Amino acid sequence: MRLPSEMQPGAPGRRVRLLLAVFCGLAVALGQAPFGLWPVAILGLALLFHLIRKADDIRQAAFLGLAAGTGHFALALFWIIEPFLIDVARHGWMAPFALIGISAGLALFWAGAAAATRRLGGRAIAFVAAFALVELLRSYVLTGFPWALIGHVWIDTPLVYIASVVGHHGLTLLALLAAAGLANLALPGQRWWGAGSLAMVCAAALWGGTVAGGMVVGSMGQGASAQADPAKMPDRPVIRLIQPNAPQHLKWDRTAIPVFFQRQIGYTAAPGLDPAHPRPDLVIWAETALSVILENAEPELEAITLAADGVPVVLGIQRFIGQRTYNSAIYLDGGGTIRAIYDKHRLVPFGEYMPFGEVLSQFGIQGMAASRGGGFSAGAGPRLMDLGILGRALPLICYEAVFPQAILDAPDRPEFLMQITNDAWFGTFSGPYQHLAQARLRAIEQGLPMVRVANTGVSAMIDGLGRVTASLPLDTAGWLDAPLPQALPPTIYARWGELPIGLIILGLLAVSILRQLPYRRAK
Repeated sequence: MRLPSEMQPGAPGRRVRLLLAVFCGLAVALGQAPFGLWPVAILGLALLFHLIRKADDIRQAAFLGLAAGTGHFALALFWIIEPFLIDVARHGWMAPFALIGISAGLALFWAGAAAATRRLGGRAIAFVAAFALVELLRSYVLTGFPWALIGHVWIDTPLVYIASVVGHHGLTLLALLAAAGLANLALPGQRWWGAGSLAMVCAAALWGGTVAGGMVVGSMGQGASAQADPAKMPDRPVIRLIQPNAPQHLKWDRTAIPVFFQRQIGYTAAPGLDPAHPRPDLVIWAETALSVILENAEPELEAITLAADGVPVVLGIQRFIGQRTYNSAIYLDGGGTIRAIYDKHRLVPFGEYMPFGEVLSQFGIQGMAASRGGGFSAGAGPRLMDLGILGRALPLICYEAVFPQAILDAPDRPEFLMQITNDAWFGTFSGPYQHLAQARLRAIEQGLPMVRVANTGVSAMIDGLGRVTASLPLDTAGWLDAPLPQALPPTIYARWGELPIGLIILGLLAVSILRQLPYRRAK
């Protein structure tokens, strides 16, 4: 890629701008878990907006957006190198290329938004509309990857409750409004716009906090869990979360497999610590909890049934149908009969499957989690799993929980969300915490509790307000009995999905285009 002439060596001012843009992207990434430095993220966005509107032309603006996006995604998605280090001999060489490739690839969205902002006069409304639109697009284009969205910086603030109305893209819009408003406070002719934007965000935060407080009081009245004292919950079904903590490099080791299996059997058979609930109402194991395929798992399933002693079990397992492999979750009733099977339908590109996998496998290139050829096959789509007295759950396997549409497309509203995952792939720094944060956001958007069971953690019970009521720490083996919080009434977002926020973003973009038309005619 050739830099434009004004950004060639010998133009130090341009190089400084590019470097500043990279630091802006890094600052935005610091708003993500586990850092949660949302003020730093907003400042980074504000400075990025200032750099874009001061760019000499559209090409320079695009390169500024590319630089900022690359910095943002390189830090926010640094965990992506972890899967390549599980089997260093086979995949280690891909790690730097993967990080640089995905960071620069996703940064193209930001480059497009920066170019559009500059093309539309560098106005605040253009900046807000363009970046909100590309964040929406990257959640869908090429199967989508809505990880480290700008709006995720609000997850640990009162503003997160706005997601129950406009979803995570509404949070992105508010973050961009705050940044644009802050940047415009420095411009004499635009201070009114800046003050108005900040006032809107502050009002939204106040509203979110008020709504959250009302929901907390209401949920306590309905019997939903209180984070400070879940023991005050009225009699609710109890679910046991099993976290074996099997490191990925040992998970499929023949000598380690029996150790992890017996560990999970022991946790399943253990008596409850609460005299009122000596046994749970459901036991859940993590994604791919068994090393054998379903068709050969009869001895293991019998052992699980015996350990559960009449308690139903949900667990992750792989299964084959002809030449197809599926990443699945099964529901065993108290007698050991398989009552339901769910096949993961959103697969990780280059992880669970390889595009043109059958061809690439001839050269020894396969998805890291794939067992053969093109890897796993996609299931039919979202489906509910009837779990008896607990009601119907919507199973989500691994990163399916980062897609709101995986919930919105369900055939009906479940009583709770149920995520099983193997976050051992994500390392122990940022990946598992970002994954947990997005699970909390899904619960808030829907007003539904989520049971999250992760191989290496963080396993957690999350209520419909996104609060973690009980959890097992990362990189810890253990089990946990936790009452299932009660579902809240359907949220506005649960009813309408992303249509309202999509229309708002398109409306802002239309206004910014219309405002630019007189200037084009004048030229």
